[in-house]
Amino acid sequence: MNFAKRAWLNLIAKKGRTALLILVTSAIMLFVMAGLLIKSAANQATENAKDSIGATLTLSANREAAFKKMRESAASSDGQPAKPSGKPSLSMSPVKLSTAEKIAQLTGVESYSVAVSTSANAKSFDAITTSSGQMTGPMGGKGGASTGDITVSGVSSTASNANFSDKTYVIKKGRGLTASDKNTNNVVIKSELATENDLKVGDTITIKNAAKTKTYKLKVVGIYKAKSTASTTMGGGMMGGGDPSNTIFTSYTFANTLKGTKYKDTADSVVFTVTTPSKVASVKKAATKLISSKFSLTADDQSYQMVRQSMSSVTSFADKIVWLVAIAGTIILALIVVLMIRERRFEIGILLSLGEKRAKVIAQFFVELFVILLVGVGIASAGGQFVGDKLAAQVVSSAQTTTSSTSQLGGMPGGQGGPGGTQGGSRTGAPSGMPGQASQQKAQAKQAKLATKVTFKSVAILFGLGLAIILIAILAGAGGILRLNPKRILIG
Repeated sequence: MNFAKRAWLNLIAKKGRTALLILVTSAIMLFVMAGLLIKSAANQATENAKDSIGATLTLSANREAAFKKMRESAASSDGQPAKPSGKPSLSMSPVKLSTAEKIAQLTGVESYSVAVSTSANAKSFDAITTSSGQMTGPMGGKGGASTGDITVSGVSSTASNANFSDKTYVIKKGRGLTASDKNTNNVVIKSELATENDLKVGDTITIKNAAKTKTYKLKVVGIYKAKSTASTTMGGGMMGGGDPSNTIFTSYTFANTLKGTKYKDTADSVVFTVTTPSKVASVKKAATKLISSKFSLTADDQSYQMVRQSMSSVTSFADKIVWLVAIAGTIILALIVVLMIRERRFEIGILLSLGEKRAKVIAQFFVELFVILLVGVGIASAGGQFVGDKLAAQVVSSAQTTTSSTSQLGGMPGGQGGPGGTQGGSRTGAPSGMPGQASQQKAQAKQAKLATKVTFKSVAILFGLGLAIILIAILAGAGGILRLNPKRILIG
């Protein structure tokens, strides 16, 4: 009788044993499939992050170089510190827009935005004051005569500002600023400031520069609102406007006008959007050649790195699932095959005594397990996505917690440790509180929605692994068949 036919008849005759083998094999294949799907989904999420999250390079004054120059200028000719005649002055060089335009032409740069920060004094309206604590200046010092009560944030467009792009601030009335507002006196003010002074879109407000020597009229084209009181509190005034509600947004050209004629065609910082995070290093290397040591380029691909780190943990877990289940499954099936051989010694002895070759006896066991494997792979293909989604949700949640804890231990938001960092004032040129946090939360949300999908490739890989498992299991149990002596079995 053909060994394949014997295998089929045996599976039908031993329904209980066949059901048990199908149950065990299906469980093994189900978890192997879940591991494969999670790994594939994690890899896909990392690839998608390159396009959806993006990365930026921020060009701003080199604070370390400025501090070094200040210390050198304060030293006497013999190298010893001179007695200070006054308060040391930190000179920060503004970024020339001509340099920014050259960098914007580099391959890999998608767009760029300009940010300028300064302060002014309210004239035709009242700035909002807070009773808690003193008004502070840019670096935490007490506000002096050169610091106004209104923070002016000059931008290329409000959409390019981190607070607006992260939806920390949203336009409630009117519109935001765009590139067409360049060289205009249009302004976007905060809802609290508008309510306090009964201002609406279309109204004109008057401010004075910090030195109170010139007066400017601004047209209100939009009113924005913070998404929560927490973001309002954290976005406190950095340039003298003690209350965050005193922050107004104008075109960077007007902000430069407030600062003085020598600041024309300059910026406090310029943020370049890189097409994909993988190009950040090459763009930064090329851009560094176009700037002097007075300036620095800071890469900000934190959101992408967070996704990659989190997905790396998920991929590692998925690999462990595949290997552990595959090894455990091989051992379990090998033990089952050995037990099957012991149980069917008499049957095997008769076949061998009738002249059946040992290879065909082993092939019969292979066919039996192969049929069971087909059923197991079918069940795993049907239920793998459900199990994979459940496991993925748990693993991603754990990975997010670990990644968030690690980034919090890294220092202040943005990883730059304070002013001048890509996530701080230098990036947006305005009090930003914690910009970038919302984009990190979006990245985490994308991870939380990590969805597995059964594909032909995953089924093919699963079938190949299953085939390898039953081959190893049969080879492990084949020794029992090869050692059997049909004469002794029949006599016994």
